[in-house]
Amino acid sequence: MMVQLLYFAWVREMVGTDSETITLPADITTVAALLDWLAARSPGHAAALADRSRIRIAVDQGFATSATPLNNPREIAIFPPVTGG
Repeated sequence: MMVQLLYFAWVREMVGTDSETITLPADITTVAALLDWLAARSPGHAAALADRSRIRIAVDQGFATSATPLNNPREIAIFPPVTGG
C-alpha cells in the first residue's frame, strides 16, 4: 500500500525530511509494526523513533495508538506531543 508519511518538529529534523511517499510491505498492519519498520530504515529514523513515548501518530488525521490497524491509510503523521500555552 502506498502512503504519505509526514514528519513534524524535531522528528522532521532527525529524519531529514518533512515527508515521503512510500509503499508499505504487506506485513505492516499496525502503527507499531510501521514504527519498527521505519526505525530500521535509517539512523535518523531510528533516533527519532527510539523513545516511542515522545512521539504521537495520526492516521488519516485521527490520533492513533501503537495498536491502531493500518487499513489502507492515505496519510500518516509522526510528531512530538503538542503543548499549549
